[in-house]
Amino acid sequence: MKFKHGFKLSARTSRRLPTEYFVLANAQPEGAVIGSLGDQAIRETVTDQDGQPYRFVGVAPRRPDGGLDVQALRPGEWIVQPGLVYAAAPKETMSARNTDRAA
Repeated sequence: MKFKHGFKLSARTSRRLPTEYFVLANAQPEGAVIGSLGDQAIRETVTDQDGQPYRFVGVAPRRPDGGLDVQALRPGEWIVQPGLVYAAAPKETMSARNTDRAA
């Protein structure tokens, strides 16, 4: 049995997990507009309420019934409505910025 996003799926568990468990709530758009999905702009990055950045990685696949296929998400990936997938990006730390400085 595999763990995916902290859920252990058993034979008795429905394969249709609630989409809400995988939606990045209160995401704030940042960065350049890199495309669009319908009338929704796709931003290069978004941040959550804690300032954690997420980068755009694609559009969420759909199940045959039209719902979002959360089983297709990789670890660290989240859905930003209306079905965009963003992956957690490492935060830039002060020490990381300092290591790039010339002596």
